[in-house]
Amino acid sequence: MCLINGERCRPRPTAGVPAGAAETREEPGLPVDLTELRDRLNLREAEILSPRATFSRDAIRERPEDHLDSDHRQPFAIDADRILHSLAYTRYIDKTQVFSLIPNDHLTHRVLHVQLVSKISRTVGRFLGLNEDLLEAIALGHDIGHPPFGHDGERILSELCLEAGLPRFMHNVQGVHFLRRVERKGRGCNLTLQTLDGILCHDGEADITALAPSPGKTFERLDREIDRLLKWPETPLRPTTLEGCVVRLADTVAYVGRDIEDAVRLRLIRRDDLPPECVEVLGRTNGTIVYRLVTDLITHSLDRDEVGFSPRVAEALTRLKAFNMARIYSAPQIKTEAPKIRSVYRALFEKFYEDLEKSNEDSVIFTDFLDGMDPAYRESPPAAVVRDFIAGMTDAYFLRLARDLLLPRRLPPRF
Repeated sequence: MCLINGERCRPRPTAGVPAGAAETREEPGLPVDLTELRDRLNLREAEILSPRATFSRDAIRERPEDHLDSDHRQPFAIDADRILHSLAYTRYIDKTQVFSLIPNDHLTHRVLHVQLVSKISRTVGRFLGLNEDLLEAIALGHDIGHPPFGHDGERILSELCLEAGLPRFMHNVQGVHFLRRVERKGRGCNLTLQTLDGILCHDGEADITALAPSPGKTFERLDREIDRLLKWPETPLRPTTLEGCVVRLADTVAYVGRDIEDAVRLRLIRRDDLPPECVEVLGRTNGTIVYRLVTDLITHSLDRDEVGFSPRVAEALTRLKAFNMARIYSAPQIKTEAPKIRSVYRALFEKFYEDLEKSNEDSVIFTDFLDGMDPAYRESPPAAVVRDFIAGMTDAYFLRLARDLLLPRRLPPRF
């Protein structure tokens, strides 16, 4: 039996059966009005969620979709489903998190990272009384815009975009662009403002002691923030929801200790190398680090209009991130192939741009990307199409194209 607020869910009356009779019978298989249950869940949020939470009734979708009126899912759950079933999410499976080109199946890839961010965000959000559907949607989509080979690839692609007359490349902006303009063959996923804003604003980690939302955003303001960010990348952005603030901090919680574990596994560092002052506060293993950070984040954010860590934990976290930057992310041992990756990026960008200019429809940019795309998207500038195509590639697909398109092939023994 289904109960909401202690009441049995009412089945939908069937043709020829009086409404009262349908309500008193308990035969299995009677149809249930799931939209009524959805509406009750929406109402119930006011009772069980914090007044600081984002309520489902306040979701703002970019374009109306009449069929969603009869959908049993709440708005942010629809967003999470659309992201989870998108092609861009599927490609997370082979996107670099930190370590590329290393044959070790136990290293973290981006698909695992976003799942960890989702789990941590929902754990924190449950204690703070926030909307877990929105937390999940933002977390699952926050790294959709990452190109092959992680942040190194992001820097290279940004240089190529600027040379081609495009704005700089930023993975958070690209993630919003993918979900609005590229997915579903150029029609976009039509997500809510709150989800897209959380994806845009997930980047930036300076406000770890106190991050408060900037409420009242609109799609017009979202577009203005994107334009401003592309011109001045240091522009500080604040999410419009407290859920977006939580995901931004959970992102750090998810990777800082996990990257240490990966580096120890690769013998890039030793656990004893960790700064003692960080170990004292946060611990020396990923499990302890995550637990202590989550505990502190919940404790320090309860019943507040902002989220953040306590000063002592924030200082230790800042020092630990600095250690990771110096000893892991900047380690020369993992940068040896960077010049080759840069060369392949440039060669592929130039080749696909030329293929578009010459309308070479045998090119993979036509067969693997533009085929079936919405006509409006196909009117995009060639450089923008190349950017989107490359940004969406997995590491393996990128390397396969490099091998197939840039390296000489054996000729047949006879012609």
